[in-house]
Amino acid sequence: MKPSKAPGRPQSRPTERPSPWLRLLPGISPERRGFVLAWWGFALTFGGMRLLTWLIHIDAAGMGDVQAGEVHIHHYVWGILLLAAVGAAGLVERSARVRAWTGLAYGVGLALVLDEAALLISLEDVYWDTEGGVSIALAIAVIAVAGSVLAVTRGRRASGGDRDNG
Repeated sequence: MKPSKAPGRPQSRPTERPSPWLRLLPGISPERRGFVLAWWGFALTFGGMRLLTWLIHIDAAGMGDVQAGEVHIHHYVWGILLLAAVGAAGLVERSARVRAWTGLAYGVGLALVLDEAALLISLEDVYWDTEGGVSIALAIAVIAVAGSVLAVTRGRRASGGDRDNG
């Protein structure tokens, strides 16, 4: 038996909100959107972290390091935790919306780790030393290579009929 509609009450239908990523990246397929957002997240986070650490380094506006007691928490720690969360999310969810958000989070996490790659290689805090340039070189190479790959492998354009639930 079919459930009857209550008299005088309109039948409500769940409305789908369009993805903010669809408005921001029109013409980018849902499958490719995560990669583009990862690239943007990486580039912007790398630049932002370099600016933030420089401001801390010159003692601007009372900014300081993140510490737990007397121990400085390097930002690669947050990057590793974020990459672990992205990996777990990728194992359980594959929707376009989650793929876009995890792409962005992946780029941010990777930037946090690679920005301190020189420290991880030498096991010394060489961020502002000459050896710290390794991190900058690696990050610029990632930005250049990933951007080039995205440009050369331009994916199919999402048509107006594509349903994007993310």
